[in-house]
Amino acid sequence: MENPVHGMLHHVELWVPDLGRAKGSFGWLLGELGYSVHQDWDRGMSWRLGATYLVVEQSAAMSGDRHDRCAPGLNHLAFHVGTAAEVERLAAEGPAHGWTLMFPDRHPHAGGPDHYAAYLEDRDGYEVELVAVTPPDRP
Repeated sequence: MENPVHGMLHHVELWVPDLGRAKGSFGWLLGELGYSVHQDWDRGMSWRLGATYLVVEQSAAMSGDRHDRCAPGLNHLAFHVGTAAEVERLAAEGPAHGWTLMFPDRHPHAGGPDHYAAYLEDRDGYEVELVAVTPPDRP
């Protein structure tokens, strides 16, 4: 495990309306990104990569039953992905795991002409951005 450094993100915890759906969508994606299962309990699960981990939990303390990425709070999570080809593979395989490509008319440059990424949304409205570390060569 990578040693944490001052200021490094320790973990992110997402409260989800349906743990089974979250395990299916986030479990697949995080596994593809190199995360491994860290914890698993009745109401939640977490995955770790290095010193950082991500938790999904269907908490009994939730005050609502849906996530709204456009409301105050978390809008999206962004992850580094090795290459543009890997971004495209994840975007293509995502629908089988509950993800939908957002902004398909502007894909893969919805973030601007010099930004190569796929924006995906799961069935519960959580958005992830998969950003190519190595974008394709531009003419």
